[in-house]
Amino acid sequence: MAGKSAWALPDDLWGTLAAADRLLHLHLGGLYTQPTGLITLPGAAVILVPVVAVADAAGIPLAIQSAHNPQPPVWPLAGPYEIILSAVALFAADAIAEHLGTPWLRRAALTLAEVATLWSVSVRWGHPEDALAVGLFLCAILALARDRPARSAWLTGAAIVIQPLVLLALPVLAMAMAPRRLPGFLARAAAPAVVALGAAAAANWNATYAAVTRQPNFPQINHPTPWAALSPHMGDGVIAAGPARIVAILVACGCAVLAGRRWHAARGARWDNRTLYDVLWWTAFALALRCAFEPVVVAYYLWPALAVALVAASESWSRLIPAGIVAAVLTFVSQGAWRGVWTWWLPMMVLLALTLLFARIPLRRTSTSLGAGPLGYFDGDRGDEAERAGDAG
Repeated sequence: MAGKSAWALPDDLWGTLAAADRLLHLHLGGLYTQPTGLITLPGAAVILVPVVAVADAAGIPLAIQSAHNPQPPVWPLAGPYEIILSAVALFAADAIAEHLGTPWLRRAALTLAEVATLWSVSVRWGHPEDALAVGLFLCAILALARDRPARSAWLTGAAIVIQPLVLLALPVLAMAMAPRRLPGFLARAAAPAVVALGAAAAANWNATYAAVTRQPNFPQINHPTPWAALSPHMGDGVIAAGPARIVAILVACGCAVLAGRRWHAARGARWDNRTLYDVLWWTAFALALRCAFEPVVVAYYLWPALAVALVAASESWSRLIPAGIVAAVLTFVSQGAWRGVWTWWLPMMVLLALTLLFARIPLRRTSTSLGAGPLGYFDGDRGDEAERAGDAG
């Protein structure tokens, strides 16, 4: 930052680096003890082991930023590494757009919109595990769309063990596949998390159980929601976020059942584009439920739903442009420091709902240009067909 002696860094990354350092030295019992602050599954630390190993071999300390350490020497190594991990989400989104036959100009616009929203997760807050997990889950959706359930299951399992927030969207995938395939899919998807969490629990049961089930959060530091008043209090101003997340999972299951009734023809076969767009949108909706039912929200919690909604919005310019604009506004406005339930959480939910709405329903405008439909309304799908025809030419 101009005129500052200290770098502007994402503080949250340092706790995960500490957890990765303990994994590197096979100190599994300390994975969920201070100063790691880890409350997600062990995969979040596993993905940072390579950069910690390089720092350890080079003798670079992992000391957190402070007044005596304004420019941590590990950051020029860890910063680019976390950005590379986070970029998996960009490649996954573009791979789906390419599979759908999206014209290159709209794919470029989609990437720019995804970059703008990804800034909150990686640059501002330092959570590459969220970006990597969502990227892997998008790859899992694409694999299932291509009728490759085994590959999709392992990708889903990798996403879950890195950041279990994708569990909210797992019912959507389950409803999009043949029932006979579901047991094998779920077994593969659960295997990485069971192995990783089992190893951590065997090393230190009490710390692992407390961190993973209670999910402590801080309403005095982050943004409380109306659900905070109903959450168990753990003392010192800390509340348990875990129980409220069960409500979000139950609602996500109900939404998946309702939406999945239309996907019978897609089960056990390659999906058509309409089915893939539909699955993507419902995945975004399911991920948005986290913020709707979370007792305490941090700005980067909004990103997973935005990332997937933008891919669904890439079906047409009339969806992508308004959805991308609202998503970018939401990303930067959500960084505000105010913590009022109705002055922060409610406006963020409105903007998130608008993003999902624009990703689902295209804007139509009066036009006399080529592609105008009945009554002079612009038909976005016809315009897209003309755009694809132009690209082919």
